[in-house]
Amino acid sequence: MQENQDYSLTPEEVARQLQITRNTVYELVKRGELPAFRIGRKLRFDQHDVDMYKKTGKISENASLKNPAQPMAKNIAAAYAGLEKRQELVICGQDITLDILARHLERYIGGLKVLRTQIGSFDGLMALYHNTADISAAHLWDGDSGKYNLAFVRHLLPGIPAVLINLAMRMQGFYVKAGNPKNIRDWDDLIRPEIRFINREKGSGTRILLDEKFRCLGYNRLLIQGYEQEELSHLAVASAVARGEADVGLGNQKAAMQVREIEFIPLQSERYDLVIKKDDSDTAWYKAVIQILNSNEFQDELKGLGDYDLSETGHIIGL
Repeated sequence: MQENQDYSLTPEEVARQLQITRNTVYELVKRGELPAFRIGRKLRFDQHDVDMYKKTGKISENASLKNPAQPMAKNIAAAYAGLEKRQELVICGQDITLDILARHLERYIGGLKVLRTQIGSFDGLMALYHNTADISAAHLWDGDSGKYNLAFVRHLLPGIPAVLINLAMRMQGFYVKAGNPKNIRDWDDLIRPEIRFINREKGSGTRILLDEKFRCLGYNRLLIQGYEQEELSHLAVASAVARGEADVGLGNQKAAMQVREIEFIPLQSERYDLVIKKDDSDTAWYKAVIQILNSNEFQDELKGLGDYDLSETGHIIGL
């Protein structure tokens, strides 16, 4: 009996019991409808209080932003007033645009801490499925449909409604030495016996693009010399080519411009989308993401980086 009295619930456990989102739990605390206490900087709940709320309380899933036409910073800050001081949001992905988005979110939502996880698209979607991330970036090309992300999100988030929000369009292509001394132009050049390749890690969108292209073309990817040699970022791949450790690598155009003596051979435009569970679409941070992506301030910052196509930025696809 003493063990049950000492046990406290996390906001996530309360959300599951009440079948609401985590942010709605914080709203209930903010309005004084659900008692809570702190252990250090973490918010905790007694099971007895949760049980009492089940019997007497009424859950409102509309506890988010009011008056969406208000200025962005004032609107979001008001919605988060009184919430847990160290509210955290986890974003998975490896592009610099995600770092910029994280900074804007922390700026406009007081007390929000955005944590960045530098993992590939496949692993990011798995983290989303296992509730260890809130947002995952994805650029996963499906060879059968010729489209990005939709098929993978449906398969990796089975039964979980999600939304895809375009962050930017990027160009994928080969990194080669300046002047392209090996005359590498297309996918079949990768299986030439004298060509040394440097690959990305399993689960990355770039690795999946390569594997899908070879599957669709009927090529054996294991004929690529260096297929098992992996680096963990676009920049690391470009750097390996620049150092002469490989003749070619695959990655986005932005990284090619950051490494000297690298030439970029464009191959394919790709969608770089944010994937978010539809259950979170009533939260203040979700609304903040939408407002930020569509703001001139955010888009001007991305334009300053160059090499990003923003024609579909902020465009939403529901699944």
